[in-house]
Amino acid sequence: MVVDAAIGSRCDRQMKKQRILVLMHPELVPPNTLRGSTQHEINLWKTEYDVVTTLRKLGHEVRPLGIQDELLPVGNAVDEWKPHVVFNLLEEFHGKATYDQHVVSYLELLRVPYTGCNPRGLVLARGKALSKKLLAYHRIRVPAFAVFPIGRKVRRTKRLGFPLIVKSLIEHASLGIARASVVDSDEKLAERVAFVHNHIGTDAIAEQYIAGRELYVGVLGNERLQVLPTWELTFEGIPEDAPRIATAKVKHDIDYQVSRGIFQGPAENISGELETHIIRTCKRIYRILELSGYARVDFRLTDTGELYFLEANPNPEIAEREEFASAAAFAGMSYDDLLQKIVTLGLRRRH
Repeated sequence: MVVDAAIGSRCDRQMKKQRILVLMHPELVPPNTLRGSTQHEINLWKTEYDVVTTLRKLGHEVRPLGIQDELLPVGNAVDEWKPHVVFNLLEEFHGKATYDQHVVSYLELLRVPYTGCNPRGLVLARGKALSKKLLAYHRIRVPAFAVFPIGRKVRRTKRLGFPLIVKSLIEHASLGIARASVVDSDEKLAERVAFVHNHIGTDAIAEQYIAGRELYVGVLGNERLQVLPTWELTFEGIPEDAPRIATAKVKHDIDYQVSRGIFQGPAENISGELETHIIRTCKRIYRILELSGYARVDFRLTDTGELYFLEANPNPEIAEREEFASAAAFAGMSYDDLLQKIVTLGLRRRH
């Protein structure tokens, strides 16, 4: 795996320099320097800053473009500047997570290459219930679950036993997930579903809570896939009786991470047999959900060695110090090489 990455890196470096249009939320367009910015500000747009500055360092001509409600600026930039490829960092459009697929569809209509996932893969992966139904059909282990639409009474089926974890059906980045999301009674279930409906504004999904290790596995590729080393989110300072879940604070609050001993790093004590199973499962999931470019697959591993699929994240966080890039670096792929690889995969899509 490391050898393949090294070969790919040398080939990618030999590519000619490109005009790269980078799409992002307007509030996340980064400054040209970190000087004068607080750690909190940096944490908000660290991915955008890392991507733009690294691509420029590689010699590419890079133009950031903040978009939120209108596609016309994208069309104008493509028509006037004629980028070789669009680097897609959008996670929402019109304030909705599921609308980013329409931006990618628009890029396809413009016949311009772009990085990351295709529209169909975004649709299949972003729907937490849909992706689990597809994977369960293909005999990949998923938690039992039920969907609770807005406006309907919460009725739990008997096959759905406690404890459960309640999430937004379509939002990502742990939006709305807290310790209170893990419920052990019908009353708490109804309360948390109402919270998702009222505060997140989406349908809710309640899944069987799987106690165990939180594993993240990055995958790169369109047809030929490269699986990165298995990464783990560890909770050293969390009380034994507390649920070990990736809440919004766990994922995004640096001070909370430090104070609670929450770290991410290479998964230890994973047997060769299990690692092979993880790699094969990730490739199957990637192809079943028709993903492309790059994605992260999240699992729970029980104490008895059962691997449960949680969700697939197309176009995941790729800041230099986050888990995807860290896993790539652990495999011998520098951050420069990772971004160049993502650009190369986008350019190859047109063929």
